[in-house]
Amino acid sequence: MATTSRSKRAPVLSDVARLAEVSVPTVSRVLTGSKPVSAEVAARVRRAVEKTGYRPNGAARMLVSGRRSLVSVIAGATSGYGYARTIEGIEQAARKASMDIGITVIDAADPEVVSATIDQVLVQPVAGTIVLEFDRPGLAVIEAMPATVPTVVAGGGSRRTGPRAYALIDERAGGREVTSYLLGLGHKTVHHLAGPTMGKHSGRTEGWRVALKAAGATVPEIMHATFDPRSGYAWGQQIATQREVTAVFCGSDEIAVGVLRGLFDSGVRVPEDVSVAGFDDQPYVEMLRPALTTVYQDFNDLGARAFEALARILAGDRGVPTSVATPSLVIRESTAAARKGRRR
Repeated sequence: MATTSRSKRAPVLSDVARLAEVSVPTVSRVLTGSKPVSAEVAARVRRAVEKTGYRPNGAARMLVSGRRSLVSVIAGATSGYGYARTIEGIEQAARKASMDIGITVIDAADPEVVSATIDQVLVQPVAGTIVLEFDRPGLAVIEAMPATVPTVVAGGGSRRTGPRAYALIDERAGGREVTSYLLGLGHKTVHHLAGPTMGKHSGRTEGWRVALKAAGATVPEIMHATFDPRSGYAWGQQIATQREVTAVFCGSDEIAVGVLRGLFDSGVRVPEDVSVAGFDDQPYVEMLRPALTTVYQDFNDLGARAFEALARILAGDRGVPTSVATPSLVIRESTAAARKGRRR
């Protein structure tokens, strides 16, 4: 909490010093560990830091020390395809700008974890942060990040409101396009096997629903899977028993791969009996048999746009607009025109 209710400014060293009844240099020594202080004084300073909500301004220390600029990327994971490619795009753009990248992974949205993660980031000489809005922990970090820290959010969507700058991919448009394509092949409806939402709204699912309603088609009950292909496999075996299902839009390529194998092992042909489409266009899916129809998202570009927005903010631009890219449908062998009857 701030030390005064009359101002929304971020607490500074002098606020901590006043509350702890010590000098500003003493507070600095406690926080940096540059010189020893008594245990009693250190405890008072730490209590004051906690009470005021003060966080060391790494960016300011960087300017004083002359050290190289550092951009912190905060993400719920680094190994997932979208995470890894977005971080890669950020890193490539930062390298061209002669800036360094630090990556901090947050695996839970608990307030204590979020606060500790932000503290971990801001004690470094950070010029600004880029938060990946792909999951619940990412959303929690965005909400808790002090407004004084230059921050850009990278995620899915078509528009955002508020003070933050955003770089987005319009997943809703991608879900709508692939669903409309399948309907155009003559399928009466399209079933949807969604991935976990992880606390955020799924634009892919929303686009699927919008396309069905626009076409006057039945909106089936959503099926839910994890991003583990084995989850898709189990669903593929279930779908094989449902003769009314002729087209399935999967929320990710990993899910779609599992569905393909589950259908194959159950004696159901793709695309002759069931059309299957994925989302993301991971590099391996064109090598499958049948090659997977999917929606391509340029995550490298997402990362580059996020970094460009942050660079503009750091240069003093106060009017950085939200940038939005539209994914594209990639048609391959796993989808085909609907047939009158499905072979058992």
